[in-house]
Amino acid sequence: MRLNRLSSGISFSATLALDSRAKELASSGVDVVSMAVGEPDFDAPRVAREAARVAVEGGSVRYTPVAGTPALRAAIARHLSATRGGTWTPNEVTVCHSAKHALASALACTVEPGDEVLLVLPAWNSYGEQVRIVGGVPVSVEPRSDCGPDIAALEAAVTERTRGIMVNSPSNPSGYVWTRAETEAFGAFCERHDLWILSDEIYRRLVFEGEPQVSPASLSDSLRARTMIVDGASKSYAMTGYRIGFVAAPPEVAAAVARLESQVTGCPNAISQAAYLAALAPEGPDADPLAEPPEVEAMCAEFNRRRRVIVDGLSALGLEVPWPRGAFYAFPNVASVLDERGSVGFCEDLLESESLAIVPGSVFGMDQHVRLSYATSMAKIEEALTRLGRFLETRRA
Repeated sequence: MRLNRLSSGISFSATLALDSRAKELASSGVDVVSMAVGEPDFDAPRVAREAARVAVEGGSVRYTPVAGTPALRAAIARHLSATRGGTWTPNEVTVCHSAKHALASALACTVEPGDEVLLVLPAWNSYGEQVRIVGGVPVSVEPRSDCGPDIAALEAAVTERTRGIMVNSPSNPSGYVWTRAETEAFGAFCERHDLWILSDEIYRRLVFEGEPQVSPASLSDSLRARTMIVDGASKSYAMTGYRIGFVAAPPEVAAAVARLESQVTGCPNAISQAAYLAALAPEGPDADPLAEPPEVEAMCAEFNRRRRVIVDGLSALGLEVPWPRGAFYAFPNVASVLDERGSVGFCEDLLESESLAIVPGSVFGMDQHVRLSYATSMAKIEEALTRLGRFLETRRA
């Protein structure tokens, strides 16, 4: 049996590949410290777990509407109205199996073969692959040195074939959070060139200082009309394994995503929908739409504490680190200690010699960096800094 061109050309997720190698070493008895995967090391909120249990034990778990249960879509719409501004309605929301799945579905409904889609670097490694899968052409655009958006570089990247742009704030992998002024300049750029925006806002809640995340959709009606928001339960509620997220977009786009999923998936997971509904509306549908499970604030406070420790530790090792106001990643520049194999060779050698798993910046389009996830215990962060320090000493010798 012969694979087609599409499947043969898809690369395996580098972050998952590194995590697999780390787990392989760990299973053989090696004391591995993994900072490769962006997965909160907290339990899902109790209210979400209880809702999932009730759904299972109730015995009535069945197919739901393709776009998600009416209750969940209504809760998401209320949440969007409270957090992004304006008035959102359920017909602008389609629930998906995950935020990653939502991104892929949104692209499948908006990209024509040959369309160019701008990716603001550093960009999550799945963005470019997802654009290619639907026949588009990903075009990477370098950021400023602090990993903030460079509007002049975006202007230079636009061609007659450019149709849209994918953005992510707070950023995976840098933790950079766009300011309102940057988002406004970006919005004006998109309107000048008539571009749609796919805004990955999965880390929206995880901003630890300064102004909150600003969605392009919140700035004006005209920007909202060209924006698709993707969000979900994985990061803010530590519900990675539940695999539940959504697309919020103009009604015709949300409906197109639902039509696509009617043929591909049927409907989202009913149990996960019940759990996500409980997390979004822990005090009920008529309560404050900004209410959240108490575990969320505690988790954010701990991420903030870890963030300061890891950035201080990396700086003490002589590495320049773009300041991460959000998410749970640090993205230090290691250009001075790279060999001809770049960040991939750096991470491979680090894993084999120090049993420390981190992610090469090359998978995010910036080979001079590496990514460390601090979604792990403080003890592991401190041990990781010790191991990285030893490794850097050998590289600098």
